[in-house]
Amino acid sequence: MSAAVDTILNRLYDSGLGFIGLLPNILIGLLTFMLFRLVAGLARTATSRVAARTGQPQSIALVFGRLAYWLVLTLGIMVSATIIFPTLNAASLFSALGVGSVAIGFAFKDIFQNLLAGILLLLTRPFRIGDQIVSAEHEGTVEDIQIRATMLRTYDNRLVVIPNAELYTNRLVVNTAKDRRRASVTVGIGYGDDIAQAKQTILAALQDVNGILQDPPPQVLVRQLADFSVNLEVRFWIDPPIRREIVEAEDQVLEVLKRVLSEQGIDLPFPTTQLLFHDQTEKGDGVRSRQREGWPQSRAEGSGGPTGPQP
Repeated sequence: MSAAVDTILNRLYDSGLGFIGLLPNILIGLLTFMLFRLVAGLARTATSRVAARTGQPQSIALVFGRLAYWLVLTLGIMVSATIIFPTLNAASLFSALGVGSVAIGFAFKDIFQNLLAGILLLLTRPFRIGDQIVSAEHEGTVEDIQIRATMLRTYDNRLVVIPNAELYTNRLVVNTAKDRRRASVTVGIGYGDDIAQAKQTILAALQDVNGILQDPPPQVLVRQLADFSVNLEVRFWIDPPIRREIVEAEDQVLEVLKRVLSEQGIDLPFPTTQLLFHDQTEKGDGVRSRQREGWPQSRAEGSGGPTGPQP
């Protein structure tokens, strides 16, 4: 029993001596790592400034700075490891990295995929920081393009983290890619109203709406002969094409159209439904000018005007 205890104590003593012997290397290794970390921060700042001076977008400058930071920091970790463990040289370190590269590749496949997709997004630049995009069911403003993911701020102030690989491989709508954007609203007028007069009234009213561009000019098109109204689509262009401007422009247009159409006596009809039973139809029901609203004509009047219900 005492021999086993002595063996354990001797091993602990040897381990303690070995740790004490490594203390200088550990301290030097930590100082080296801190130095590389400081150099990595300087490299990030310098790379970002150089990219910005060469006219690169802010997103590319940020990512290039982050890549420089992590490259220098990774080199610092390797150098510090060789200092702390003298038996670990550069050849054995790279050999170990080569052996474990396959396992690391499988373990971090998604991370590397998103990293590559992020770099490609920054190089091809389908969108930039500040653009408003639509990705699947998410829509909002791009706040940041990081190495792994893109930060999207929705219009109701929620933060959505979208992997870069998803943005690069899937369909993407960039609402602010162009300097102008077309918006539209739908207005229904009565079947008895003059369509040409309604179009003229709407186009004249749009000339006084702030934020509506006159080049290209607004358009009014008949889009549908609906159940109870003739639906007109009012198209107009705005600049800038951001979501807030779209909503505010649609609000102003609808408010103005409600006022001017009512002033010109153009009907804005409510939904109406007409029910005709099988014994209340007649030959004149198909003629609009002789429509009898479902009540059959009296025998005495023949094909005269509409009458009330007959006993």
